[in-house]
Amino acid sequence: MLARITKIENGYRATFERLLNHPVEEVWSYLTDNEKLPRWFSELRVDELREGGVIKFDMGNGTFEEMEILELKNQAVLEYTWGDDIVRFELSNQPNGCLFVLKETITKITDHTPRDLAGWHVCLDVIHALLDGRTIDRKEEWKIWYEKYVKEIEKVTQQ
Repeated sequence: MLARITKIENGYRATFERLLNHPVEEVWSYLTDNEKLPRWFSELRVDELREGGVIKFDMGNGTFEEMEILELKNQAVLEYTWGDDIVRFELSNQPNGCLFVLKETITKITDHTPRDLAGWHVCLDVIHALLDGRTIDRKEEWKIWYEKYVKEIEKVTQQ
């Protein structure tokens, strides 16, 4: 299912939702545990897991982008800066697992936005697959979702 992309006061919001048959604690560990984080997003590392703390993005050239943790509620909310944007993960208990929500607040739509959205989409699918003990082909999946997000962004920005 595609992310829901909406126009908001100062930009756009992309909301991804996944209902996972796994406990919140297990899903949370994929967002915050430096042993599990690289399995779905190899460039990310949690430096300080606290409000005001830092998540580092490895730029691949020996430098790191520091992203500030804006909100942290253990096993419920992790929100941090992402360049000019904000990424927010929300987890809530459900009868058979948890609801996993990613909200990206996007300041400005660029040519790169559909790439990022397809990337987040596949990352969430990878987490789901890992939790289920499966693997997926990231590159093939990304290509499929990228085309869909290009079209979705066109629809939203023409409103």
